[in-house]
Amino acid sequence: MQLVGMAQKVTIYIGDSDHWHHQPLYMAILELLRREDCAGATVTRGTAGFGAHSRIHTASLVDLSADLPIIIEWVDSAARVQQLLPRLQEMVNEGLITVQPVEVLTYTHRRLRELPMSLPVQDIMSREVHAVRPDTPVVEAVKLLLDKVYRALPVTDEAGRVVGILTEGDLLAKTKLLATSVQQGLQPSELDKLLQQIRQSGQTVQELMTANPYTVTPETTVPEAVSLMVSHYVKRLLVVGAGHKLVGIVSRVDVLRALAQPGMAEMPRPMLPPGSPKQVGQIMLTQVPTVLVSASLAEVVNLLVSHARRRVVVIDATRQVVGIITDGDLLNRATEKERGGILQSLSRRLFLVGEATFHLNHRTAAEVMTAPVITTTPTASLGEALQLLLHHRIKRLPVVNEQGALVGLIGRADILQALALHQ
Repeated sequence: MQLVGMAQKVTIYIGDSDHWHHQPLYMAILELLRREDCAGATVTRGTAGFGAHSRIHTASLVDLSADLPIIIEWVDSAARVQQLLPRLQEMVNEGLITVQPVEVLTYTHRRLRELPMSLPVQDIMSREVHAVRPDTPVVEAVKLLLDKVYRALPVTDEAGRVVGILTEGDLLAKTKLLATSVQQGLQPSELDKLLQQIRQSGQTVQELMTANPYTVTPETTVPEAVSLMVSHYVKRLLVVGAGHKLVGIVSRVDVLRALAQPGMAEMPRPMLPPGSPKQVGQIMLTQVPTVLVSASLAEVVNLLVSHARRRVVVIDATRQVVGIITDGDLLNRATEKERGGILQSLSRRLFLVGEATFHLNHRTAAEVMTAPVITTTPTASLGEALQLLLHHRIKRLPVVNEQGALVGLIGRADILQALALHQ
C-alpha cells in the first residue's frame, strides 16, 4: 500500500478489561483492521487515567487488577477510515474515538533478508506451543481455535510424545458443527449454544485429530521443511526432539517472516538459488475465479465452493480489479437469513440450489467485497510480493498489468512452492 500524503489518524481510548465476542476488545479491533487490509495500527497501555465515570485507574503495585487505559492508534486513507468507523463505533460501547488529519511523509517496508540454505528449523520455529491430550474434550480445543489463540493444536501423550495434530480443517472436515466458521458468522448467544452442543456430544480430540502428523527435528534445514510442506500440502510441521517429544512448531508463515527480518551480512547464501523464479509473472496463477460487481451472492458462493483457493476477485467490464471476496467476507457481511445457506454450502463444498439461493439473489458482490484491494504486477519481484503479503497479513494478491486489468493471482503457498522446487 502506498500511504504518503494526507491521511487520517484514528485514536481509540478503551479499557484493558473491555471485551468483544470472547476476546479482548483491543485484539478484536486489531484483527478487524488486519482483515480489512489496513495500513497498520499500534496499541499502547497507559499507566494511569480516568474516563467518563471519573474513576482513576492506575498500574500501581497496590492495584494490579485495575482496568488500565488502552490506546489504539491507526493511520490510513480517509476512504478506508470512513468505511470502517461505523464498525468500530459498534464495537466500542464505552470509550472515546477521535479522528484527525495527518500528513504521512514516508511509509516503507523492510527489505527481505537472505537466509542460508543450511539454516535449521530451530532458528525460526515457535517454541511456545499449547498441546492437548487425546482424551481432551473437543469443546476445550474448539474454544482455543475459535478465539484464534492457536491455529493448530499438537496432540501429545502423557510423556509429551507427538501422536497427532488438530487443526481448523479437521474440525470442518470431521464434524457437522462448522466450528471455524461460526466465529465469523454467529452472534455470542448462538456461539454459546453451539459450544453447548459440542460439549453434549462428548467427543474427544482423538476422534477428530489427524494421527501421525508430519514432523521435523530442530536440525532439519528450512528448505527441507518447506519441501515437506509443499509436497504434502500442509501449512505447518511439528518439531520433535529426542523420544519424539514436542519441542516446537514451524509454519509457512514462520518461514516468510524470517525472510522479512532485517538483513544479516554474515549470511551469504540466499534462500532462492540461482536460476529460480524471480518475478511474480513466472509463478502466478493465471486462471483466477472472477465475478462482476453486479453478480449475485449466489453466484459468488457457487464460485467459492468450486475453487480451492476460496477467493473470488471482483472486476468491472474492463477486468479492472475493484474488490475481493473470501469466505470470511461472506460470513461477516451476510444477514442472518443468508448465513445459514452460505455456511452449509461452504462447509460441504456444495452448490446452492433451490430455496437456498432465494435470499442470496437479491444482493450483489459489491455489497460484501473488500475494497480497495492490494495488488501487484507481473514484473514485481517475489520479494516485493512477499513484503506486501506479510505487511498486510493477507494470503493472496491479484496481479494486474499496466492498464490495471487482472492477469493473475499469487499467494504465500506459490512463493513457498518456488522455494521448494528450485532449491
